[in-house]
Amino acid sequence: MIRILLADDQANIRAAFRMVLDAQPDMQVVGEAADGAAAVELTRHLRPDVVLADIRMPRVDGLEVTRLLAGPEAAEPVRVIVVTTFDLDEYVHTALRHGASGFLLKRSGPTLLIEAVRAAVAGDTLISPQVTVRLLRRFGAAGNGGSEARWEPAVALTERELEIVRLLAEGGTNAEIGAELFISPGTVKNHVAAIQQKVGARNRVGIAAWAFRTGVCAVDERS
Repeated sequence: MIRILLADDQANIRAAFRMVLDAQPDMQVVGEAADGAAAVELTRHLRPDVVLADIRMPRVDGLEVTRLLAGPEAAEPVRVIVVTTFDLDEYVHTALRHGASGFLLKRSGPTLLIEAVRAAVAGDTLISPQVTVRLLRRFGAAGNGGSEARWEPAVALTERELEIVRLLAEGGTNAEIGAELFISPGTVKNHVAAIQQKVGARNRVGIAAWAFRTGVCAVDERS
């Protein structure tokens, strides 16, 4: 059972998340906090597997909560997923730098929320597709110098692995990629693990960044 703590100053948001997560056979919400300080205290007392933290909370914001619970100085790190209304690059960069195991927009929907929790427990990092595509487009533009021709990737991937990389870089979840390629999410997960090892990426975000830098995925300036 995945034990989850919810940290959000809006009671209706906490109630909606609890309803979605408690409906899963392998998940249980074990606590709620209406501000960041309470979230840190409850986490250290309850020791949940995952904390879902809003950014804009009273007393201590979600980014500082992430640093305290998941950052390099945390004595007993806990997986923290930042869930916010605000789609700001500064928030994404800070959250990931502080050790976040995911960054979701509240409008992403229940399916992505559930998958993000499972990904965090598995040691992966899931970011809302809307955020991923924008950030990685910038990585690609920087890697290509804005004008240089793309170079061939230094790592040999199979055709199926390349298909998965391209869909992943577009922000696809394991379930969405599996549906597109007519394979199971578990098979996608195995391919992603193999790709991570081949390209030297820590997680799926690193794979997508590699794909844009090397030209495996084109940089679409309209995104």
